[in-house]
Amino acid sequence: MKLYFNIGYSTKVGESLKLVINEEGAVSKIHTMFYTENGLWKCEVDYFSKSVSYQYQLIDERGNIVKEEFVPHHLQFPHNYKEFIIFDEWNNKNFPENYLNNKILHNKLNQFVPEKISVLKKHTHLFRIEAPIYNPDWKIVLIGSTDSLGNWDYEKAIHLSQTDFGVWETSLEIPENEFIQYKYCLYDKKEERVIDVETGENRFTVGNPVKDVLQVVSNHYFRFKAYQMYHDAGVAVPVFSLRSENGFGVGEFSDMKKLADWAKETNLGIIQILPINDTTANYSWTDSYPYAAVSVYALHPQYISLENLDFPLPKDLVDGYLADKEQLNALDLIDYERMIESKWKYLNAVFTVDKDKIYKDRNFKKFIKDNEEWLIPYAAFCVLRDKYKTPNFNDWKTHKKYIAGKIAQFFSPKSKDYDASMLHAWVQFQLHKQLKDAIDYTHSLGVSVKGDLPIGIYRYSVEAWAEPELFGMDFQAGAPPDQFTELGQNWEFPTYNWEAMKEDDYRWWKNRFKALEQYFDAMRIDHILGFFRIWRMPISATQGILGYFYPAVPIVLGEFKALHIPFNFDRYCKPFINDQILWNYFGENANKAFEFIQNNHNGTYSFKEEFDTQRKLSDFFKKNPRGPIEEQLISLCANVLFLTEERNGETVYHPRFNLYKTDSYQYLSDWEKKTLYDLYHDYFFRRQDHLWYEKAMEKLPVILNATEMLICGEDLGLVPACVPVVMDELAIIALKVQRMPAENIPFYNPKNASYLNVVTASSHDSSTLRQWWKEDPALTQKYFNQQLIQYGRSPEELDSHLAEIIMKQHLYNDAMLAIFPIQEFLATDKRLTNENMDNERINNPAVFPHYWRYRMHLKLEDLKNEETFNEKIANWVKDSGRM
Repeated sequence: MKLYFNIGYSTKVGESLKLVINEEGAVSKIHTMFYTENGLWKCEVDYFSKSVSYQYQLIDERGNIVKEEFVPHHLQFPHNYKEFIIFDEWNNKNFPENYLNNKILHNKLNQFVPEKISVLKKHTHLFRIEAPIYNPDWKIVLIGSTDSLGNWDYEKAIHLSQTDFGVWETSLEIPENEFIQYKYCLYDKKEERVIDVETGENRFTVGNPVKDVLQVVSNHYFRFKAYQMYHDAGVAVPVFSLRSENGFGVGEFSDMKKLADWAKETNLGIIQILPINDTTANYSWTDSYPYAAVSVYALHPQYISLENLDFPLPKDLVDGYLADKEQLNALDLIDYERMIESKWKYLNAVFTVDKDKIYKDRNFKKFIKDNEEWLIPYAAFCVLRDKYKTPNFNDWKTHKKYIAGKIAQFFSPKSKDYDASMLHAWVQFQLHKQLKDAIDYTHSLGVSVKGDLPIGIYRYSVEAWAEPELFGMDFQAGAPPDQFTELGQNWEFPTYNWEAMKEDDYRWWKNRFKALEQYFDAMRIDHILGFFRIWRMPISATQGILGYFYPAVPIVLGEFKALHIPFNFDRYCKPFINDQILWNYFGENANKAFEFIQNNHNGTYSFKEEFDTQRKLSDFFKKNPRGPIEEQLISLCANVLFLTEERNGETVYHPRFNLYKTDSYQYLSDWEKKTLYDLYHDYFFRRQDHLWYEKAMEKLPVILNATEMLICGEDLGLVPACVPVVMDELAIIALKVQRMPAENIPFYNPKNASYLNVVTASSHDSSTLRQWWKEDPALTQKYFNQQLIQYGRSPEELDSHLAEIIMKQHLYNDAMLAIFPIQEFLATDKRLTNENMDNERINNPAVFPHYWRYRMHLKLEDLKNEETFNEKIANWVKDSGRM
């Protein structure tokens, strides 16, 4: 079979194109293309399969790849032709047919049945276009300049068939041997007419006079107008926050069905939740933090419904269960410790009574077989964590080091840990079934589910134990100072060893996305900036302020010399302390500080060696409290100008964040201050961009192409210039929170949002709108007058009328998604607002660890019955074109 590839592409002098044909299980074959004329590149290939997957590459004169398609082309060939002329277009990741053809489309078209086309021997052309259309009443038709294409007459338009999700094809005979112009149109099946023509210039192709050769016109990107694109509205609420009649003091997977019913009622197409992986480290309230999972695969047992298990509770426990349920469900907030202790008590009881039946369950056996790669290490980890009362595997008496062969024995019936291991495996099986049931039900309503992928892993997790080589266990990840906290954030997670992950083509990440894709249609990547660079701290630090970006182009000793900066290691890289600084920090308690610092007898002081890091001080204070001076001493440890890193046997330097605000900086000469400030500015805002762009483009395309989920990136914080460039190139949906503008403006205006964005009024990390309204009266006044265009003095509290205005501002714009926390929906109706607004905050990043215990104050059953309220929201969504 002969394939003749043709693609139009404008290259620079010395550049050329290559065709890469991918064959499953085999090495890709690379073919050189040849330039002909008018920007057209050609290539002839002998091929012996009825389907082909391929990509184009742009190569420079040295043979380096300048640019390549991240999304492959796919073609199917009819059996009755042996030769095909293919006219192609470069396939960009951010063409709508690529980012719109995802699991959400599959949900919206859940009744879709692929159509077949007939390719006859007399046919000369096969037209193919990728056009994901979310309106089930629309289809694609074709009109053109020849008689066979209707001479631009809408009534004679050629109808295309949807042969796969978002793929439209037709095969026909075009006898005219002439230059052909054509365009694709939208046709409304109900109205039986063409309702719009794609934008832009006419498309063109050529006649095909050659017998027995089929010309494939493979087009990408139906040129949609804004209103024709997918737009949706949604609700964001953690699963643990759902309240229902049958709850056990915490939201459960089965409650998602009731939430889906409400979403359907209000025309909301997306439900967004927080991470749902198991975070059980100590069985204490600190485990409520959903971003510190002990496994990136296992689901959290708190979400299990005890009433929906495969086996009933033992009869003698039913009364106790009902009493616990009533007490826990009556609470305003989650009592995490009591809830999780009670759930495990009843899970243990059911398993103990019915384990013989459980072990014989074929579906359970299949679940173990399908998931053994992560399930065996996870179950063993849980058994050992419980046995030694700690998730810190370094403190275990056995199995400190993960050895697969020894851990596999936990699943052997002869093992003394077999029953305990099977209990954890069975709980995961039940969780999977209950979540899948909830997801399938949600999908049946045409509603999609958006998950949340934490950027880090917990330091004492299964992954850190089983695959430590993939992580930087000597470092901690976090975030630089921002509007949430002046000291930055230390999440205490290990960093990623990206070089190790790259060696097997990011298998770890691909597997993780594959697991999430079982349930989710879209995915929020928490702190997507971590794929560009991470804010990392040495283990010796406890505060995020002592971090630096990694990877980064550091400052080397030669730069200080070239700029005539009088670099002195002790002065620049150790805490600078003099008498005035001592007084500023400790006041009359300065004498108490001398337990930890020593006099250098030159007007300065330094920390004693046993106390010269934040970690040393923090560990000391845990056993030996020293009251108010503890915090000042730890802060004084951060009074440095530069942080050091050992790289290839050389010490390199990173400016401390907000270097110019340190007390140390104030004691420099004016010339030194200016020179260091310029160096600081260059480090943070100039020199890193190219490196970070390269690092993101090295891994993100590979990882994202492993999933059909719609990917959204949480890109808040200190955002480098390269981030929006990469996100646009890869069609990653960005996040716009009105109160957290990336630009130097007080508020982001949702009406300025471009298509590839999610807009929202608040997030799980912020206060709710009602709380925020009272935090800073001056800022609220500015928002009231300038953003809401209201006159006079702002009210003391956010009323339902103003909440409604804010909601509508976020609905009526071009952004793909408008998603709001459930609290903001309820704020638009005075009857439904929570009287205790402070109970509505989910997280405060300035407080770590934080107790994540928010619960809706209304039951989902009652919310569904609020007909007037629900109709109001449904009308907003419909009128804004988001359904």
